[in-house]
Amino acid sequence: MSGIFGVVTKEGNCAETLFCGTDYHSHLGTEYGGLAVLGDDFQRQIHSIGQSQFKSKFYEDYKKMPGNKGIGVISALSEQPIYLHSKLGAFCLVTNGFVDNKDELVKLLLGQGISFSEVSRDAVNITELVAKLISQGENIIDGIEKMFELIEGSCSLLLLNKEGIYAARDRLGYTPLVLGKRDDAWAVTTETCAFFNNDLEVVKYLRPGEIVLINEQGIKQRRMGKDAEQICAFLWIYTGFPASSYAGVNVEVVRERSGRFLARRDQDIELDLVCGVPDSGIGHALGYAVESGKPFKRPLVKYTPGYGRSYTPPSQETRDLIARMKLIPIREIIAGKRIVVCEDSIVRGTQLKNFTIKKLWDAGAREVHVRPACPPLMFPCRFNLSTRTTSELAARRAIHSLEGRHLEDVREYIDHNTDKYKRMVEWIARDLEVTTLRYQTIDDMIAAVGLPKEKLCLYCWNGQCPIKCKRETKISTTTHLRPTGQDL
Repeated sequence: MSGIFGVVTKEGNCAETLFCGTDYHSHLGTEYGGLAVLGDDFQRQIHSIGQSQFKSKFYEDYKKMPGNKGIGVISALSEQPIYLHSKLGAFCLVTNGFVDNKDELVKLLLGQGISFSEVSRDAVNITELVAKLISQGENIIDGIEKMFELIEGSCSLLLLNKEGIYAARDRLGYTPLVLGKRDDAWAVTTETCAFFNNDLEVVKYLRPGEIVLINEQGIKQRRMGKDAEQICAFLWIYTGFPASSYAGVNVEVVRERSGRFLARRDQDIELDLVCGVPDSGIGHALGYAVESGKPFKRPLVKYTPGYGRSYTPPSQETRDLIARMKLIPIREIIAGKRIVVCEDSIVRGTQLKNFTIKKLWDAGAREVHVRPACPPLMFPCRFNLSTRTTSELAARRAIHSLEGRHLEDVREYIDHNTDKYKRMVEWIARDLEVTTLRYQTIDDMIAAVGLPKEKLCLYCWNGQCPIKCKRETKISTTTHLRPTGQDL
């Protein structure tokens, strides 16, 4: 997942707010950072942040980017922002999402004589693809809506041009976009944590498919959104920052509720302390400790300045290096103790086994009980870059071993009440070399989030989309949709 931020000031320079607001998305991506500001002309900067922090790369740049409107991005894969001079005029674009039918759309555009100049890992840059699709419309609004209809996956975006910033939340509502304001500025963000220290307050959570224009006069709605959405539940469990809220629901509050649910199902084990795998497991562990009455301690501490998240980098080698180096065990707390370890999830399982659990055993733990805050992941994400194949997933490896073959229908392994589910969990526990393993149930996870099930994307756990995900791939510019102008 990437993170995007935009700001328009009534007068003066927006660059400092843009720099700070974008930086507050650094937990979402590890590959590229980018800023674009429009003053007398467009100014754009993109840097690799694979081996450095966003703030260190852009600290001098933003001071040389005058203008009163700008957009920024922390990107998980593609270089952004993209600049395009099109029939709709010049614009810069940042995106957050994943286009599952990218290859098909690229082939169609190439067949129309449209070229691509940007590549990411030897493939067409997704943000450039989105920009080219938008430019096929009769106007910006028409282009964004046609793009929404063409892609399979999700795409929220910020488009900067002379009119201001167009903010559009993806039509499925998988990724969030939130509007904010202060006396001299309006802003839009993926993560609401970017607002507080910039003196911005939340105005509105955009609906799926909603499009607004932000400029010096304020915020105008250009397209109404839909009530139906399927926002990613993993935002609360792992991806999001604790101080952020999505759909009005705070991340840290959800994680503490999640930990309480885990503890309520653990009445039959004796333990000495509760810990969370830093950072995202901490909130779950605090809830578990409060509910169980057992002390919360930190047997594993994260060396924060040097190492980020081990889940987001695209290469396994980088993920393993971060996982090995970032957590440091404290033997004095671990030795001889029966420990409950709260983790946000078990995706591949290799890092948890080799770089977390092993450290606890090596430091003298008596027992290690692992409690993931979500059910076993069964399906690769259709809307983001998190996982791409079933073979990556620990649960699917367990099923393959138990069945002796690849299994298409895994419904019996999804239901936590079945014998097959229990056998799968036992297999994973043996593979991880832990004393016990108990996953959060899907019903308890939904209850922890506190939104209706039909408003959450649970695809990676149950393989189901609340909203139809497929779209007919057809490029046409025959329909003209005239923008409206409702003030917000």
